[in-house]
Amino acid sequence: MEYWERIKALREDNDITQTNIAKHLNIAQNTYSQYENGKREIPISVLIQICQYYKVSSDYILGLAKKKK
Repeated sequence: MEYWERIKALREDNDITQTNIAKHLNIAQNTYSQYENGKREIPISVLIQICQYYKVSSDYILGLAKKKK
């Protein structure tokens, strides 16, 4: 699974809209959509915020670990 698929799955598993997570990250919804579609790479600063929001490790999002923490 690619990292953009993992962030989409995390969002959907938590019943959060792209608009809501984008607001939390202080970015545009279409920018977040591009992250989820793999059209734009996630900056490290945003990756950190996503990890903190979902309480998961960056290794999990990047596919380096199978466990979320």
